[in-house]
Amino acid sequence: MTSKNETHNAEKQQPIFRDINPDDPDQETTVIESACMNCFKTGSTRLLLTKIPFYKEVVLMSFKCEYCGFENNEIQSASEIQDKGVKIELNITDAADLNRRIVRSDYTSVQIPEVELEIPAQSQKGEITTVEGIIDRTIRGLSQDQDKRRVEHPEDAANIDAYILRLSEIKEHKKPFTLLIEDVSGNSFIENPLAPKLDTNCKTAHFKRTTEQNHILGLYEENDLSSGENLINTNAVAEKHLLKPIAEGSWPIEELHGEVLQFQTHCHQCRSECETNMKLTNIPHFKEVVIMATVCDVCGCKTNEVKSGGGIEDRGIRFETRIVTKEDLTRDVLKSETCSLSIPELECEVGPSALGGRFTTIEGILVAMKEQLNGDGIMFDDSSDEAAKQRFNSFLKKFDDVLSLKEVCTLILDDPAGNSYVQSLRDDDEPDDNLKITKYERTFEQNEELGLNDIKTENY
Repeated sequence: MTSKNETHNAEKQQPIFRDINPDDPDQETTVIESACMNCFKTGSTRLLLTKIPFYKEVVLMSFKCEYCGFENNEIQSASEIQDKGVKIELNITDAADLNRRIVRSDYTSVQIPEVELEIPAQSQKGEITTVEGIIDRTIRGLSQDQDKRRVEHPEDAANIDAYILRLSEIKEHKKPFTLLIEDVSGNSFIENPLAPKLDTNCKTAHFKRTTEQNHILGLYEENDLSSGENLINTNAVAEKHLLKPIAEGSWPIEELHGEVLQFQTHCHQCRSECETNMKLTNIPHFKEVVIMATVCDVCGCKTNEVKSGGGIEDRGIRFETRIVTKEDLTRDVLKSETCSLSIPELECEVGPSALGGRFTTIEGILVAMKEQLNGDGIMFDDSSDEAAKQRFNSFLKKFDDVLSLKEVCTLILDDPAGNSYVQSLRDDDEPDDNLKITKYERTFEQNEELGLNDIKTENY
């Protein structure tokens, strides 16, 4: 027999955010009573905590009033605010681009320069929609009360009708246009219909938030709290800080080598509490690194992450590794958080944030890339169109051929910070035919991404 405590513990061990699964009887929506904003009677709101493949945890909300029929659907990001904001530029070149799915948060602004359309941030709730859905929602909003305007303000109504016509033309794709999305929280996303191939029509860039943008998100630094605008006592806040300055010499770096430190954190998959082990070590022929490993007892997720123990190098570095033999698959690899990966033969590119920092082998990197692209099959399951599933299955077959050495390919690691490393199979004085290492000067944009353009070292 199962005791009540065992049943309670089993329920407690369920992940908070789970993939949508129709065969999971425990994955039910939460229903709460809420007021209808149309007739002010009591309606019901359904909440579902789930995950979007290749993206983040979200809360889906659906409201319906059984009295007046009013409905409203919203989405809120349940993941933490990202370290940087995101800008996405999408070129709409054909009708298929209008069907791209878009996830946008409350802090997302939308622009279409060709028709002078701008939707400010925080003017609409977050939602899952499409490019066509954004235009259609704008048309519906402008069309409201048009009959009344034609009587009271005929000139304004005529201008709005003309503008709606312009929006209808781009909705019917009579001419190409550009969709610009900017989200200071970093939690917006545009679908890549060519996945896992690179999306040539979509450009994504990350930026460092200003102090004002951090305040919009409710993020304040200790210096901000000392201003007269805040009523918080800075001394009281400082006492509550978990991270405090370490006195010089109190923790010699030699004592940290070989010692495993542990601290509490949350699983990035199910957001349950777990422990992370951290250790400082030295990679031969390279530099000191910090290795962190996390195992979640709830969902079984295992991650390992590597952070460089040194600063940013003077130049960026690029490794081109030809994968020809089994020995090439066994090369040690240190991939930093700023290193991007690509395989030209497969038209596959993985950004620096996708796999994080890790110390592994060439084979381990390839397997990690495949697992992250494949996930658990949700993105290319029954709801996907047949062409997308066939394209993705073909890609996975090519990936398997590379892992089994049936096809020769090139793995490129590009790290503008210079903190990545690929092992050479030859002695230091002998060239490695399958490994090409190039050091290069960073561009202004790369320095901006690393936050180097704002660093001032003069007169310090």
